[in-house]
Amino acid sequence: MQRATAKYRSFWPLALLVLLFMVTLGQGIAAAVPTVTGARIGLHPDSVRLVFELDRALPYRIITLDDPYRVVVDLPEVTWQVPENHMRASVGMVSGFRFGLFQPGNSRIVIDSNSPVAVKEHFIIPAPAGKPRRLVIDLESVSAAAFASRPRSMQSSDWSQSGRRTTASPRPPKHPPSDSRRVVILDPGHGGVDPGTIGGSGVYEKTITLQVARRAKEILEASGRYRVYLTRNQDIYVRLRDRFQVAHDNNAELFISLHADSIRNRNIQGGSIYTLSDKGSDKEADDLAARENKSDIIAGADLTGYAPEVSRVLIDLAQSDTNKESWHLARQLIGELKGAIKLLKVSHRYAGFAVLKSPNVPSVLVELGYLSNRIDEKNLQDPAYQRRIGNALLRSIDKYFARKDENNRF
Repeated sequence: MQRATAKYRSFWPLALLVLLFMVTLGQGIAAAVPTVTGARIGLHPDSVRLVFELDRALPYRIITLDDPYRVVVDLPEVTWQVPENHMRASVGMVSGFRFGLFQPGNSRIVIDSNSPVAVKEHFIIPAPAGKPRRLVIDLESVSAAAFASRPRSMQSSDWSQSGRRTTASPRPPKHPPSDSRRVVILDPGHGGVDPGTIGGSGVYEKTITLQVARRAKEILEASGRYRVYLTRNQDIYVRLRDRFQVAHDNNAELFISLHADSIRNRNIQGGSIYTLSDKGSDKEADDLAARENKSDIIAGADLTGYAPEVSRVLIDLAQSDTNKESWHLARQLIGELKGAIKLLKVSHRYAGFAVLKSPNVPSVLVELGYLSNRIDEKNLQDPAYQRRIGNALLRSIDKYFARKDENNRF
């Protein structure tokens, strides 16, 4: 016993050294990522001032955009430690701002304006003793003509040498031709700088959709029948056109977009399934599609030469077979989901969602519930509830392909 005690005692110095090394390493990793520690907005006599507190000096770029008017601030990838309520402040022409990962290596702040706006001044204030550095941006209201004549982009002197990564969002690798499993794409709605709906408890739609997509992927792939790709597997912004492009790149047979919306009437609860149409099934469907189709605008994307492509979601005759298959998939989803979660009375709806406009991949959009409803919001954060959704998706997809295979036999 004494020998054993002495033996274990001899390991303590080594264990302490390992522990200290791990703590130091963890601190070093944390310190390697810059942090925005605070943000505030104030009204001055001739401008609105935004101040962002930084733990170190950072390069930055500012872009002004129109239709709608907004200001984009690009930074290297940073950690954001600003309370949500600080970002909803409405001061002067500024109606609020939001933050998120725009693409790998690039964080973005998007400032919304209710009128034409120009950058009057921008500068970094060095850190005084015990205080953080501050990025200051002064915005002023201008006429539409003045907006058009002003420079649309400005940056710090070290922006071009910052070594930032500006590559496009990574797409899932193409599956090997020898893999006989069917390919299904799950599209977690929103992400990064576009949070989507924010629930009463503060939960983001982008968080819920990613959690559900990850659980559904595990369940589908565990069956051995499917290879599943996510359009995003982290909290990052992905353009609408890049989402359905993932399906094309991987020769997918199905595309399922996951969302969790809100509605003014907080008593309304339940999910629904949408398929593409140039005419919405009701005003609510049209309003929802209009909001979802603005994802790229919300994220501060420059849609020059791109907006018409996003807005053209009218059904073409070439899509007729795909739309029929999408309808069949929707019916299978309704049949299985209604036994797993609560659905709206009118559970199959139609609207012009840009993300469903693939001409050759059957596509549906699943509204998992309303984050404006406290029961839906609570359920959608429950891992067991999320697994129920994943299992319902598996049964739906199985039945969809069983029907398709049976029809192809004749």
